Amino acid sequence: MMTYVGVWFGSLSLALVLTPAVIWLARRAGAVDRPGVRTVHTRPVPRIGGIAIFLSAVGLIVPVLFLDNQVGDIFRRASLQISTLLGTAALIFLVGLVDDLKGLPARVKLAAELIGAMLLCHVGVRISMLEITEGHLLYLGQWGTPLTVLWIIGITNAVNLSDGLDGLAAGVSAVACAVIAIFAIYSENLVMAIFMLALLGGLTGFLFYNFNPARIFMGDCGSLFVGFTIAASSAMCLTKSYALVGLALPVLALGIPIFDTLFAILRRFLERRSLFAPDRSHFHHRLIDLGLKQRYAVLAIYLSTCAATGLGLLMMVRRDIGALVLFACLLLLVLLLFRIVGAVRLRGTLTALHDKYAMARRQRKERRTFEDLELRFRRAQDVGEWWQAVCDAGKGLDFAWVSLMSRDGDGNLDTRVWRGTAPSPSTPIVTMSLPVKKANSPVRMEFEVAIAVDESLESAGRRGALFSRLIDEHGSVVSVSAACAVAPAE
Repeated sequence: MMTYVGVWFGSLSLALVLTPAVIWLARRAGAVDRPGVRTVHTRPVPRIGGIAIFLSAVGLIVPVLFLDNQVGDIFRRASLQISTLLGTAALIFLVGLVDDLKGLPARVKLAAELIGAMLLCHVGVRISMLEITEGHLLYLGQWGTPLTVLWIIGITNAVNLSDGLDGLAAGVSAVACAVIAIFAIYSENLVMAIFMLALLGGLTGFLFYNFNPARIFMGDCGSLFVGFTIAASSAMCLTKSYALVGLALPVLALGIPIFDTLFAILRRFLERRSLFAPDRSHFHHRLIDLGLKQRYAVLAIYLSTCAATGLGLLMMVRRDIGALVLFACLLLLVLLLFRIVGAVRLRGTLTALHDKYAMARRQRKERRTFEDLELRFRRAQDVGEWWQAVCDAGKGLDFAWVSLMSRDGDGNLDTRVWRGTAPSPSTPIVTMSLPVKKANSPVRMEFEVAIAVDESLESAGRRGALFSRLIDEHGSVVSVSAACAVAPAE
């Protein structure tokens, strides 16, 4: 027990000493997070606090490998997995640090996480089976590796996305470290217990400077390192004990960040935005929008996290169906929190999902129509056939009318019009003017089209763009005089 206390206290002390130095270094290097639309702070704050967390945790773990006692012997027997975990965690930390200082594309960070997770799986850190209830094992087989990779990447990014309020990511991650350490001690996994206690100490010391009003943020170097280490350590715990509680506890501790990440992905998918695009619709932002001050919003999340994990610890003493029921009920309670604060609305989500797929169906239909119209334009042998293709385009793209106006060199104006089904008086109309390419002709040609906004402005604009492309690619085959002379009025 003294070993555990010593590791935690040593890491805590290191973090308390190192964090002020990192604050000074960040200010000197200009590594500060300035206020913006996405942020809730109102002054520049240093953002590379992950350096202090990394050094305080690793600074306690590495020396253990060289201890000439039983603890050192246990660490050395697992030296391959430990060194791989330390190496991959260091890689993730460095990638996050470069992102904090210079900026990196999201795909680069994701690639680093994937490489780190695959390396860990290669040395045997994978979730191969789970003990659902006592005596009932779920063998994952070939699914073990992809599920482990998904787990590591998912938890890493969940912690990263939760770093939106002072002390939020550090505090929730500290709870996760504590419960994983408790499970590791319970399952006699000394290596992971020391790993988690070292990280817990670093986070606890860092929180002294990170809690509201924060004097420093952990930045991507901190959130990515912490998330990756927690995910990998929990997976390593399951290589020795297959109890479901080993997976359930970190899920409950990080329940709010995990569900927040899932809902953020769903939200961006429905809004047809990049999955990596930032927004201000996270769980913690909703608490702020409801009127809670930043400090109290974070404390509310702390309280919810501690309550869920505290009840989740009961799963360690029960390995029957009751543990599964408890786990499911706690997850439902976490989901209920999202519903209460308005971070997720089932009816709104279903409506958005329906609208998205309706829009996708409309886009596919418009694309097929465009491809058919393009063939008709290509087959046009004379001006009459070309004008008929224009009329077909107006009909196929649901235009209200299409007007072709031409003016010759003498200023004579001629017009041909195709009219479709008249929209209802309440239907908005979008009109567009489209000049036609001139093929060495003094004649000027211009289309004017009217598009009924029957679904959305986006759909109307897209149909207008498709017609513009047809005219841009096939409009130069006619001259105005020929068009006006030959084309029949509709």
